[in-house]
Amino acid sequence: MTQNIYDNPDFFAGYSQLNRSVHGLDGAPEWPALRALLPEVRGLDIVDLGCGYGWFCRWAAAHGARSVLGLDVSARMLERAAELDAQAGAAGAAITYTRADLETLALPEAAFGLAYSSLTLHYIEDLARLLATVHRALAPGGSLVFSIEHPIYMASRRPDWIIDAEGRRSWPVDNYQVEGPRRTDWLAPGVIKQHRTLGTLLNGVMRAGFTLTHVEDWGPTPQQLAELPALQDERERPMLLLVAARR
Repeated sequence: MTQNIYDNPDFFAGYSQLNRSVHGLDGAPEWPALRALLPEVRGLDIVDLGCGYGWFCRWAAAHGARSVLGLDVSARMLERAAELDAQAGAAGAAITYTRADLETLALPEAAFGLAYSSLTLHYIEDLARLLATVHRALAPGGSLVFSIEHPIYMASRRPDWIIDAEGRRSWPVDNYQVEGPRRTDWLAPGVIKQHRTLGTLLNGVMRAGFTLTHVEDWGPTPQQLAELPALQDERERPMLLLVAARR
């Protein structure tokens, strides 16, 4: 079963304070680049893998999606999603939330036009199985669009920058070729993520039957840097990888 760290009260409390938790898609600096990879969602049946607070589900419904299925292993996240739906007047607006473990997920065949996932797939141990499930669940020509922690960022076994005696910073990439679980203490101790090299990740997408259409080592735009200088770190090392593929 996927580690359900989001139902840990301390983790959930910390997560709820993040900018992207408070402001949703507007608080996620990679969202404009990720949105640009999406097909026209109007009329599509969509599945959101790791929907969290349901920000993307509400966006897709508001932009004309026929149906949106939001899946998450965390009961707390789904409860919060339903609360935000009600606050936004989106309750019952073509969105269905279901608690599901993505490690053992089953989906109907050829049922969706888009599978979307934001910062979830790096938690999945059996990613090959999930990708095969998603491929079967997409109609011919359907799209897979996801963001994931970048393998270069994931590879670090240390929590932050290394600063030498002269104050120069470097990002600690450790054992990049050694794939498998990485334990981090982010918001709560003992968070487990699955490190894969870039080659393993992208070859896995193609092996599942997808055709890659876009791969992006995400970094902030000059305008974003001017508005939020703290994003300079994302130009020093990529934290996020954005991928789009077609069935």
